[in-house]
Amino acid sequence: QVQLQESGGGLTLPGGSLRLSCAASERTYPRYTMAWFRQSPGKEHEFVSGLRWRDRATYYADSVKGRFTISKDNAKNMVYLQMNNLQPEDTAIYYCAAATDLITSSVRTRSRYTYWGQGTQVTVSS
Repeated sequence: QVQLQESGGGLTLPGGSLRLSCAASERTYPRYTMAWFRQSPGKEHEFVSGLRWRDRATYYADSVKGRFTISKDNAKNMVYLQMNNLQPEDTAIYYCAAATDLITSSVRTRSRYTYWGQGTQVTVSS
């Protein structure tokens, strides 16, 4: 069973940057698809970004494309989410998730992910 732990959240001004980290308890390469979801108060979990270890394919929600970048470090079993030009609407709890290798059409689907971290709060406010 994979355990995930997020870190790196915090408070930043609009236009600021944060980098989230997700540490996995075991080697996730090459069997897993990793993703970041977020949840704002009163809203459903929203897909933010995904990365499939097998072929390094990356996926982004339209709302973050061009501002966020997902990356990985195989040796450290880490996944990162670099978030630039943050806006108040990016305020949410961000969750790291893992699933056994997913096909492209499933990467954005929350129910396909088996393992979840506890989440880290990101607040963007002036």
